[in-house]
Amino acid sequence: MSLSKTKSSFYRRLYVAHLIEQGVASVPALMEATGMPRRTAQDTIASLGELDIECVFEKGDGERHNIGHYTIKQWGAIDPQWVASNAERLGQALGYR
Repeated sequence: MSLSKTKSSFYRRLYVAHLIEQGVASVPALMEATGMPRRTAQDTIASLGELDIECVFEKGDGERHNIGHYTIKQWGAIDPQWVASNAERLGQALGYR
């Protein structure tokens, strides 16, 4: 069964937020974990706010050039426990590794 663009976008956002919460918290790490292109990973992180998921970039102490990681500060109306319980299914539906 193929996902609609709306559903795949929603699932991708939930899955990326979950991965960030689990410590897969940089664009290169997300690319490695999922196989998604850099631009897709960046755009997905940038669009989390549309679901009221507050994701912030935390620069590493003393680091230069955007070295650091993302952190989920607030999940908004999304239940992170539901996402965690269904993460494997979401990843499979999206065709990620």
